[in-house]
Amino acid sequence: MSTNRSSAHSDSLVRDDILAIVPQLRGFAISLSGNFDRADDLVQETLLRALANIESFELGTNLPAWLFTILRNAFRAEYRKRRREVEDSNGRHAEMLKTYPEQHGHIDFKELQQTLGKLPASQREALILVCASGFSYKEAAEICGCADGTVKSRVHRARITLAELLSIEDIDDLGPDQASRAVVAGTVSMSAEHRPTDYI
Repeated sequence: MSTNRSSAHSDSLVRDDILAIVPQLRGFAISLSGNFDRADDLVQETLLRALANIESFELGTNLPAWLFTILRNAFRAEYRKRRREVEDSNGRHAEMLKTYPEQHGHIDFKELQQTLGKLPASQREALILVCASGFSYKEAAEICGCADGTVKSRVHRARITLAELLSIEDIDDLGPDQASRAVVAGTVSMSAEHRPTDYI
């Protein structure tokens, strides 16, 4: 009986933690789908799958990475079913960067959103996981199902492309928005480097 109570208590704690991560999940879902309604559906599907398999989650392990993996897998399954690339002409994929600048730098927030939409999906995904969602390269690699070096390469190329498209010469070209700075940080020094020769 005590074992059952302990298990039920643990499941309840995990459920609470899952709900706390929903905003981040929605942001990632928007970055993948580029559509608010589809993002909400993806989050709902992720929560249903997570709660249905909550007993398989090992306490003490990385819950956000587990949930992000479920969400990404759900999106990939839907993508394969649709058999078409999702495009976002409105730049909604970057809506997760919701903290708008209190004052504008040379780079407008909307411009950053639209520019992110020009990146290849794999690069945008890696950039958002590492720079906006706070995952390590290793964690992002586990979520994406690829090697650490692949994620590093994608983030590197994404930052270089952003720097070129936004004509960033100094980090102060951006406004004070911390999420935007996190995404673009490193592009100033990287923009002077050679692009990696491998294409993923």
